[in-house]
Amino acid sequence: MENKGGVTVMMFDPIYIHDKNIVTPLGATRYSAAEPFVINWLSHWPELLMGKNSIFMNDVGRDTLIHASKFDLEETRYLETFADDSTLLEQLLFNTAKPVVDAHVPTARTALVLATTKGNVSFLKEARAADAQLPVLAKKMAKVLGFQTEPIIISQACVSGLLALSVAKRLIQMGQYDDAVVLAGDVISEFVLSGFEAFHAVSRLPCKPFDSDRDGLSLGEAAACVYVSKEKGEFKILGEAAINDAHHISGPSRTGEGLVQSVLRARKEANIDIKDIDFISAHGTATLYNDEMEAIAFNRLGLQDVPLHSLKGYFGHTLGAAGLLETVVGLMCLQFGTLIPTKGFETLGVSQPLNIIQQLDYAKMTRFLKTASGFGGSNAAMIIEKTTATP
Repeated sequence: MENKGGVTVMMFDPIYIHDKNIVTPLGATRYSAAEPFVINWLSHWPELLMGKNSIFMNDVGRDTLIHASKFDLEETRYLETFADDSTLLEQLLFNTAKPVVDAHVPTARTALVLATTKGNVSFLKEARAADAQLPVLAKKMAKVLGFQTEPIIISQACVSGLLALSVAKRLIQMGQYDDAVVLAGDVISEFVLSGFEAFHAVSRLPCKPFDSDRDGLSLGEAAACVYVSKEKGEFKILGEAAINDAHHISGPSRTGEGLVQSVLRARKEANIDIKDIDFISAHGTATLYNDEMEAIAFNRLGLQDVPLHSLKGYFGHTLGAAGLLETVVGLMCLQFGTLIPTKGFETLGVSQPLNIIQQLDYAKMTRFLKTASGFGGSNAAMIIEKTTATP
């Protein structure tokens, strides 16, 4: 507690990110048969530096070929599995989380926060409704990864991954847990594709965030994982917030109000000047309405000159994993002092000015802003700082 001008203010210990991992098709590149087939956060870095993506023509069911970032059969053979009947999503979650939990063995005070939008929804096609429920997936992952606590599920549209990290932070600050593993994942299915196609939101070409020729998103599948605690570490969560603008069941607020309020509240907790943000990792889905909404919001916030990228052109839109996946890449950008360009972007196609990163660049950076937006008016924002602590 702290008394400020006669008002008692609750003070919380800062929370740090200590470990990270991601598994996506982009990190599955192997240049020779002699190389070990390992997919982790570091295997993605050279691909990003070379400007490569993993969005190719894929068969995702419904007799439709679309550009998407999808694991092929050969790549899945090299993924470690914990059971013969493991689904692809379970494999991705397991392979992403295992190195993290091996390094930070869960105790009776360690939380598992799982983010996903659809989970094993494909079980519905097999008339296995009970198996498709998210708690079934969460408890299965908690058991195989050695957690002693009941898993916490975050399924809040496409802000799920970033929101899960915020929830973990708050639970630790409230004293309910000592530390937490945040795990996020989603895969492409006919169910997911049909939903986005119903909105005419799927591009038949690789997506082009913020570009004048953008016509929709590219789907992707991925998993991401981070470990957080009160112990000082390399990355500090300065502030976060999640505001629902309640504008529409699927369309974002045309004024960006929910995103604006999320960033303002995150900045207030961070207690920094908003101009001290070095770069922005935007949601940037490449849909007409999302990119326009973000451009309006960032201009309202005075962030139009801050370097900004969307990573959807590399990984596709990975739904519930997107916020956490892109946060991990943002940590990598801080770690290596690198600004990753927005793949697919050529000409600004929104009504407000933005400083879109177009070329790979190197700079000394201290903090970045991660944003996410999703169906139902959901928005989230987080500001993360690189500390002087040795990783």
